[in-house]
Amino acid sequence: MREFKYKPPRVHSGELRTPVTFYEYAPNLGPEPGETKKQILYTAWAKIDEVWMKDLEQAKTNGTIEDITITIRDPLDDYLPTNKHYVEVDARGYIGKRFNVKHSFPDPQNNAFIKIVGGISS
Repeated sequence: MREFKYKPPRVHSGELRTPVTFYEYAPNLGPEPGETKKQILYTAWAKIDEVWMKDLEQAKTNGTIEDITITIRDPLDDYLPTNKHYVEVDARGYIGKRFNVKHSFPDPQNNAFIKIVGGISS
């Protein structure tokens, strides 16, 4: 029989150190093209995962300039991220960047968290 050995969770609340804000955008009301910030949907503390080389290759094939993986505590019914939402990361390397939410799914290692994949399209 296999011996039981405790494995600590991969993500815990102490790693959620970066504030993120989820927005919804709407088209401009005039003849000019573009979007304006419609409303803030949800704010949370998040863990921003490091970018791996496989992520850069996947971003190239998907036609995005930059991809990001965010882990936040599961908001249950308070907020459900969709691909119509944008996320802004309040960290030094991400200021002024607006990531479009591509996918969101529960963290397979810990169901108290969800993972969100976002990208900047070219």
